Amino acid sequence: MTEHKPVESWLTDMDGVLVHEERAIPGAAEFVQRLRDSGRKFLVLTNNSIFTPRDLRARLLASGVDVPESAIWTSALATAQFLDQQRSGGSAYVIGEAGLTTAVHEVGYVLTTREPDYVVLGETRTYSFEAITTAIRLIEGGARFIATNPDVTGPSPEGPLPATGSVAALITKATGIDPYFIGKPNPLMMRSALNQIEAHSETTVMVGDRMDTDVISGLEAGMRTILVLTGSTLEHQVDRFPYRATRVVDSVADLIDMVDQLDPAAFA
Repeated sequence: MTEHKPVESWLTDMDGVLVHEERAIPGAAEFVQRLRDSGRKFLVLTNNSIFTPRDLRARLLASGVDVPESAIWTSALATAQFLDQQRSGGSAYVIGEAGLTTAVHEVGYVLTTREPDYVVLGETRTYSFEAITTAIRLIEGGARFIATNPDVTGPSPEGPLPATGSVAALITKATGIDPYFIGKPNPLMMRSALNQIEAHSETTVMVGDRMDTDVISGLEAGMRTILVLTGSTLEHQVDRFPYRATRVVDSVADLIDMVDQLDPAAFA
């Protein structure tokens, strides 16, 4: 049996764990405040690439959850960091909103349609057929294909919307080229988050609402994982997966008192 170390850092998903759309999940505000009061390092993660951390902080604050801008890590930021590490000072054709274009621009990339090094696909509520056509032609011309995350749908008050994964599939069907997905369940997203707060996987817990993204990526990154039942994965679905979360709880409210817990056995 692996001997676990005390938990020193926390990573938590946002949608389905802290909020549903614009509404805070009961206990979310208290959980985040306990993390802040404890002095433990933490990050709120999201595969959503639409918004900048500043935007997300404002949206969370409006729901009553006070998360510092510096404690928000998005798939857009992870994608920009990856591009910078792979090909510093490169160029990209980007399909996405301000969260993605800002992140890519701030690492020194030129946004262009002229022989870009990469086509970068992110999420937007207004996918343009013209932009998708441009992406297809650029990829066929030799541009490398990157996508922020593989989620095929996203939530909205009216119901599911096609998301990055769906549009990526369309482009793949047209070009025969698969994208490299940066966001969850790629453990690269988790490792970039750990590096951001200088944390170690052995002393970090990942909290999420999806077995197929949050839990699997946390597991593959070497972290303990906690599944909350307030989001995508329902209780009767948990045993269908070939891997398990370290713990399953009803909601983030059950984790408030665990923040100050030093006994590793409490997370077993």
